[in-house]
Amino acid sequence: MTDRHRADRVGRDTHGVEHGFPHREAVRASLTALYRRLGPTGVGRYPASVAAADVALSPGEDPLLGAVRVARVLVRHLRLPEAPTVVTFRTMEHAATVEPAAGPAYAVELNARFRARPRDIGAALAHELTHVLLHRLDLGFPDTGRNEILTDVTAAYLGAGWLLLDAFRQDGAESQKLGYLTPEEFGWVLAQRAALFGEDPSPWFTSAAAYEAWRRGRAEAERERRLPPLAGATWTARRRYARDRRLGRAAPGAPYAFDGGAPATAVAFPCPVCRQRLRVPADRPLRARCRLCGTLLDCAG
Repeated sequence: MTDRHRADRVGRDTHGVEHGFPHREAVRASLTALYRRLGPTGVGRYPASVAAADVALSPGEDPLLGAVRVARVLVRHLRLPEAPTVVTFRTMEHAATVEPAAGPAYAVELNARFRARPRDIGAALAHELTHVLLHRLDLGFPDTGRNEILTDVTAAYLGAGWLLLDAFRQDGAESQKLGYLTPEEFGWVLAQRAALFGEDPSPWFTSAAAYEAWRRGRAEAERERRLPPLAGATWTARRRYARDRRLGRAAPGAPYAFDGGAPATAVAFPCPVCRQRLRVPADRPLRARCRLCGTLLDCAG
């Protein structure tokens, strides 16, 4: 895991941290891939996020012993097989490394600077141990960058990655971001999880910058759940959708696509939960069930 990830066409603040949603398509593809591998039943095995008290080091706790303890908590949370956990600190470029295929112990190396920043040890461990989970699931993409995004999405969606967002801090004394997603993208994934499990992660954030990123990511997730052809779409969006359907073509950038002539008889759009592409009749209101995640959707037609 590196501290910063560079991408084209992204917003940056004065500290050089990326903002917004530059990895939108890769994040969505990661969520779909996770559902394809685990299914709704597998995702449902992670109903509660890892507890903040369980992954925080106590005042005066030895960083090495604390890191081993937190790693064991995360191994259990991610439902990895029980095995000895070895954590070491060393000077290196990246924040942390792990060898996913190594065994029988889980061996994670943390950047030596975490000895002086014990509050972020859980975040680094969450990313690295999620690498191990994905290796065991045989889930990944050919491209390294997309694999790192998949790792962050999986950690956040399965209840451990809120730690990565909480490690984002920007104030007069400190600037830090861990992970490959932007802070807002972490917020978006956490909002997707919150909507699924009825969970509110906001009390866990110790960083004001992290809380603000969560708020912005949640706003974007809520906006997407109000897009046509979903019945909860805003009046303005529904009116635009009706016009597009009469013409049989979607406007550039629309979240849906038509076929079947003019007016269109079918519409394709992403499931708001797993982002799997769905295709349903467009000429009448209906209820559709996503075949991948099982979500029942009210469509306005």
